[in-house]
Amino acid sequence: MPFQLSRAALARIVPFALFMILLVVRGAVPEDSGLDGRWIYGVCVVAVAAVLVGFRREYVELARATAPRLGEWVLAIGVGLAVFGLWIHMDLPWMVVGEPTASFTPVDAEGRLDWPLIVVRWIGAALLVPVMEELFWRSFLMRWLEQPQFEGVDPRRVGLKAIALSTGVFALAHTLWLAAIVAGLAYAWLYRHTGKLWVPVISHAVTNGVLGVWVVTTGEWAFW
Repeated sequence: MPFQLSRAALARIVPFALFMILLVVRGAVPEDSGLDGRWIYGVCVVAVAAVLVGFRREYVELARATAPRLGEWVLAIGVGLAVFGLWIHMDLPWMVVGEPTASFTPVDAEGRLDWPLIVVRWIGAALLVPVMEELFWRSFLMRWLEQPQFEGVDPRRVGLKAIALSTGVFALAHTLWLAAIVAGLAYAWLYRHTGKLWVPVISHAVTNGVLGVWVVTTGEWAFW
């Protein structure tokens, strides 16, 4: 029997794959092409958001009934802030591998901040990416590594092997590999500990949101 992906799997893979493809396209735009490749990120945000909306009925783990309780909100925010604090200090040469697929420096020719670009980037990083990535890395891949029929896998029963493997692949998608391992393990632990995908989504959003504010404030564009 040929290998086939379920609709539930496609709903978690397609948005992530589209995001990565558009990221590569953005990085491939020559600087002398006359096109501002940074705005491809805006196209990416709209396109991926549209795909997520189209598949919304498949995301049962994000239904209203799975909303976190107050204590889980506090836990998610605390872990998200901790990951942010560690992330910006894990950039020593041995903690970095490769170069970003597409760097993002939202300043104009005179060195002034380009606020429309900043807003688009922050919305994508803080609101879109946490949902898209947690659906792929934790909801799908982590549970799929535990059991290919992942839809029925209780995240609270996922074993250490699946967590380690999914976190390892998560790290390969980031230049700050050690920071990504820390973040991946933190978000995986939140999902396994609470059984609710909303908790790592919120934590991931806090990390990315605060990171975005910090990057714009300090001008440390390498972290974007």
